Amino acid sequence: MSFKRHFHDFFPPVMAGLISVIVNYGGTFILIFQAAQMAGLNPALTASWIWSISIGVGITGILLSWYTREPIITAWSTPAAAFLITALVTVPYAEAIGAYLLSAVAFMILGITGYFEKLIRLIPISIASGLLAGILLQFGIAAFSNMTIDPLLAISLFFVYLVTKRFSARYAIVSVLSIGFIFLIFQSRIDFSGFELELTAPIFTKPTFSINAALSVALPLFLITLTGQYMPGLLILKNDGFKTDAKPILIVTALGSFLMAPFGSHAFNLAAITAAICTGKESHEDPSKRWIAGIAAGLFYILVGIFGVTLAVVFAAFPAAFISTLAGLALLGTIAGSLANTMSDSHSREAALITFVATAANITLFGIGGAFWGLVLGLISYVILNGKFRKNTTS
Repeated sequence: MSFKRHFHDFFPPVMAGLISVIVNYGGTFILIFQAAQMAGLNPALTASWIWSISIGVGITGILLSWYTREPIITAWSTPAAAFLITALVTVPYAEAIGAYLLSAVAFMILGITGYFEKLIRLIPISIASGLLAGILLQFGIAAFSNMTIDPLLAISLFFVYLVTKRFSARYAIVSVLSIGFIFLIFQSRIDFSGFELELTAPIFTKPTFSINAALSVALPLFLITLTGQYMPGLLILKNDGFKTDAKPILIVTALGSFLMAPFGSHAFNLAAITAAICTGKESHEDPSKRWIAGIAAGLFYILVGIFGVTLAVVFAAFPAAFISTLAGLALLGTIAGSLANTMSDSHSREAALITFVATAANITLFGIGGAFWGLVLGLISYVILNGKFRKNTTS
């Protein structure tokens, strides 16, 4: 009985951690390869970038999850990676490294002063939930739009999810991952023939600093990561009932980003999308056990970092429809909870709806994405419709 109890305590959150890592590498890691290609980096420098960001994300996630006993999932900044695809074309690599360092210092200052936590407390819960629901909606939609793109795979995964959820909600996503993997193997859609484990050697690049890089890389990197990663990431934690302050998260991830920047890491931070896979009930029914998912995810990240490009290529070998369907089904519960909170307060319902719709529309202005503008439009709507902010006592 003791073994069985421990198995049920550890297996679901460990699998949640694994799924979050697979979704991250399979879903967005191609952006880093694209950015490295646009920057003209050779394979060794590209591998060093992968090593630094994977090891850094793994270590910070483990430290924060262990310290807080909450599922603190860290990740690289996906919107920042997309931004770097164009930014690195005109900025020398050494100057980009210097810009990464400046951005990390700015986050460290933000964490030490505690201003970020004060900012979060000003945001009404319904607005925050609308922001979260808007961010996650596209992932939920993708799980079903894949039924047009890859009908046999997407529909099969959907019914595996439903049937397993009916009898054991805890193992629904684990079943989707396992049976989907077997399905792809039988269809010969994953090729492991060229798979070889090879250790990655990190390469130190001496940073240089310039006004151009500070304004064209460091400042946008800071704003994009703040609004597109840290803010929704902290809201996801609070949405699932976790109370960790932003200060230790910002300080630890900023320090880690600073130390890993000379080896190529652009920025890592509190995860948003993949965090929701580990913070909800699908990870474990008991919230006090979900921190195990943070430890597991960190270990998997470190494993990928050690072997660099080799394992990253394996994750990227999964069909895009499989990765996006897996992510969408894993996030359905979080989307449902966020939508319920969005509509829960009659005083802010319309402003929260505006936040949700504007965020889901993914407005992009001045290089800043939908999470920021959805929040701005929602808060403006709230002030105009209500005249002032009501005190937020639940955050």
